[in-house]
Amino acid sequence: MKAKDSKLKKRLKQNIYKYHKYLAFFTIVPVIFWSLSGIMHPMMSHFFKPEIAKEYLENQKIDTSKINFTLKEVLIKNKEKSIKNFRIVSFKNQQFYQVINSKNEALYFNTSTANLLKNGDNLYAEWLSKYFLNDSISNVSSNIVLTEFDNQYKYINRYLPVHKISFNRNDAMEIYIETSSSKLATFNPKSRQVFIWFFDTFHNFSFIEKISNEYVRIIVVGISLFTILCSAISGLIIYGLFWKQFKKINATTSELKTRKNHRKLGLLFSFFTFAFVLSGLFHIIKKWEPNTITKLVYEPIFETKSIDFDIKELPLNWNEEINFGLVNFNNETYLRNSIKKNEKVEKSDSKDFKSKPKPNYIISFYKINQLNKSEDLDLKYAQFLVEELNKKHQFLDKNLLVESNQKEVAVLNDFDKKEYGFVNKRLPVIKIAYNTPENNTFFIETNTSRIAAKVNNYDRAEGYTFALLHKFLYLEWAGKPIRDFVTVLTALSILVISVFGLLILKKKVTTNRKA
Repeated sequence: MKAKDSKLKKRLKQNIYKYHKYLAFFTIVPVIFWSLSGIMHPMMSHFFKPEIAKEYLENQKIDTSKINFTLKEVLIKNKEKSIKNFRIVSFKNQQFYQVINSKNEALYFNTSTANLLKNGDNLYAEWLSKYFLNDSISNVSSNIVLTEFDNQYKYINRYLPVHKISFNRNDAMEIYIETSSSKLATFNPKSRQVFIWFFDTFHNFSFIEKISNEYVRIIVVGISLFTILCSAISGLIIYGLFWKQFKKINATTSELKTRKNHRKLGLLFSFFTFAFVLSGLFHIIKKWEPNTITKLVYEPIFETKSIDFDIKELPLNWNEEINFGLVNFNNETYLRNSIKKNEKVEKSDSKDFKSKPKPNYIISFYKINQLNKSEDLDLKYAQFLVEELNKKHQFLDKNLLVESNQKEVAVLNDFDKKEYGFVNKRLPVIKIAYNTPENNTFFIETNTSRIAAKVNNYDRAEGYTFALLHKFLYLEWAGKPIRDFVTVLTALSILVISVFGLLILKKKVTTNRKA
């Protein structure tokens, strides 16, 4: 009986070892690609991090002395029968009504003359890009409007549509601008463009999407990760079953030394291998769900004849930074204004952007026909947006997203480290958490009438898993340099393990050929 067990055990060892080699053969290339690109990511943020002169637009105050026409008068003069929204912007010593018409065109009308600025959105985007660069000399080589994310402008940047402004400079700088909010979405000099291409090609395997589609990429990456997982498991089993034999290995030849180092490192870094693979697999599976967050915006049409108000009549302190917009809910149309008040800070919590003032916002709603101030309706408007967008996109049963089922409502003027981090970009937002089985939570940017983010338990699980096991955020207490050093060291070690494994396979193949 013992002899049979011994033969069975020996056969099992042989089969597992054989399949470990086969699995390793099929996964060696993606492992090397992922390790190299993973090493580059934190190194890029420390040694090749690009900088820009300014990262946000400062002191944009409205000059009422330059407003000679009401919005309605301007629209009638220019034969615009309806719009989606408006605000007031200033550049090149002029002031304009920035109007989004019913065709989603951004039009610019001078507040003093009511004249249309031809090619206004392109001109404003280029002015903003030069402002952020603090460069009035370099020429713009191209100005392209992006309505979808691409291989250089990834979903992580959030804003759409944006202008991609390219400059004739030594660094071939590209600036991405959202003109509807006057925000800098991101900026990429040549060095970062190369890095993004490398990371996107060898870490995200974007070349698969180019020759097929996103779902094929997800399947290929998912299969590769699952195969690596099986290879790692088989490696651990081999090491456990061959423990006695492994201890007896006399590493006298280069082949035996390579094998011993491969096993030692494989065991030592097995936890990190499983952490990377499992979190990556969870992350890529999550990609299968279509991402509709950029489409979650409420855009009613306002007839020009109904927009009858004069902004100058509002009892506001025009020395403050004020933003305007039209809002329609509960069968009423309001003029919504947001006054930004900055609080000075010595150091920003974010490692990605420079320190900047943290703003607080005072929100007011005025019924447009009388311009009489209403109660603070921003929280109610946020609830309305969730209900209205749920009708169109059907997140949940509408009975679960009622005001009486709210369990938390909060105004966020800054990012938090839990559910709404810096990656979400948009501020301020209103957080509404509902008492649902999945603990659904929405973050609403009422300024643009959109849902900036939505999370449930599944999203949280994937997000925490990726943050902890893939980005090592459990080391954040030690500081970003230490966390990045551990990440690089771990990825480098997995790369070395893979190279040792490749050398073993190569020597096996060479030996078999000679035989």
